[in-house]
Amino acid sequence: MTHWEHFTHGADIGVRGIGSTLSEAFEQAALAMTAVICAPALVQAKEPVAVTCDAPDAEYLLADWLNRLVFEMATRHLLFSRYQVTIQGEHLTATAWGEPVDVARHQPAVEVKGATYTELRVAQTETGEWLAQCVVDV
Repeated sequence: MTHWEHFTHGADIGVRGIGSTLSEAFEQAALAMTAVICAPALVQAKEPVAVTCDAPDAEYLLADWLNRLVFEMATRHLLFSRYQVTIQGEHLTATAWGEPVDVARHQPAVEVKGATYTELRVAQTETGEWLAQCVVDV
C-alpha cells in the first residue's frame, strides 16, 4: 500500500516513502517531505515543475531528488503536493506540481534545508514493497 510517514531522529526528522514501485516510493518520500513543512492537502497542484537528476545508485538518487525539490521550493517560493516520478537505471525524471507559498493558508511549520545521508536507505522489503527514506535537515 502506497503511503508516507515520518520517523524521529534527534533534532531533525526522517521521511519515508513506501510504494509498490521504486518510483512510487520516491513520490511518497517527497510527499513526506512536504508534510514536514505543512499539510499537503492545503497545497493545490497548479504549477508543474520538471526535475531531473542522475546518481550512481538508488540511495544517492533519493537524496539528490529530495535536494532538487528543496532547491525548487526555495528558489521558486513554491510548495509541492503532487509528484510523478520515472526512474530508469541511474536517471530520474519527474514533475512536481504545487503553488506559491501562502503563509496564511499553508502555515509552514519549518523550512527543510536539505536531505541528508543519515538513515539513507532504498530497498525492497520482504513483502515486495519499496522503501525510500532519509533524514531531512530542518
